[in-house]
Amino acid sequence: MELNAQQIQQILPHRYPFLLVDKILECVPGEMAIGRKCVSSNEMQFLGHFPSNPVMPGVLIIEALAQTGAVAILSLPENKGKIALFGGIKNARFKERVEPGDVLKLECHIVKRKGSVGVGSATATVDGKVAASCELTFAITDR
Repeated sequence: MELNAQQIQQILPHRYPFLLVDKILECVPGEMAIGRKCVSSNEMQFLGHFPSNPVMPGVLIIEALAQTGAVAILSLPENKGKIALFGGIKNARFKERVEPGDVLKLECHIVKRKGSVGVGSATATVDGKVAASCELTFAITDR
């Protein structure tokens, strides 16, 4: 299934300026999601990171990946109205710079679930090149 920004906001509690997924290109609830983030020079972080050489902070790339994974897990009917919180980040690697004008492809595959805790394998790419990858642990909770 494909989701636009309004449909994403029905699943995630995030809003501007912290909603970091523009569109979900594909989603299999409980299994995986692929999202897109169009990086714009108008984003707040570029005022200070870095003014003369803008680079998207790695933590925001990881957050965009987590939001993509949250769409996958929160799309399950039993998780409607809940939120997914970070439980951990493992093996985060940053391989390419992400700059204004880039389009991030965000992929998160849910690889393990036990009760309200799960693990996602996540990768962000730009033009087919890996920009960042990590393993995300999350906990599903009521708002």
